[in-house]
Amino acid sequence: MTPPDAVETLRQVNENLRSGLVRLRPEQKHCSTITPQDFAGLLSNILRAAQCLQRLRTQSEASMAIEEESLEYRTNLEKLKDFLPDLHGRLLAEKSRLEMAQTHVGAAAAWARASKKTL
Repeated sequence: MTPPDAVETLRQVNENLRSGLVRLRPEQKHCSTITPQDFAGLLSNILRAAQCLQRLRTQSEASMAIEEESLEYRTNLEKLKDFLPDLHGRLLAEKSRLEMAQTHVGAAAAWARASKKTL
């Protein structure tokens, strides 16, 4: 991979990570819009950047653009590291909310069946 290709790869990864951080932002009230593909996309981009950076380590020349993109990549990873525990907590809360709603619907359906039998 030539350094310009590496710069473009890191630039794309950083853009995708920034976009992912916005989509998964902590200000969001409900997690229902978050999909497994969001996490798969984050992981795919992290692996893509890791491969790119691994190849660059074997090359001696490093441009200023690569250094800048690498620094931004590190910053994005640190934001993810800080952000993911909060997201995990919100997802667990959403799971609990959905389980309670499912229990409520089941109880209402059972009540309706029982009421129908008594009529």
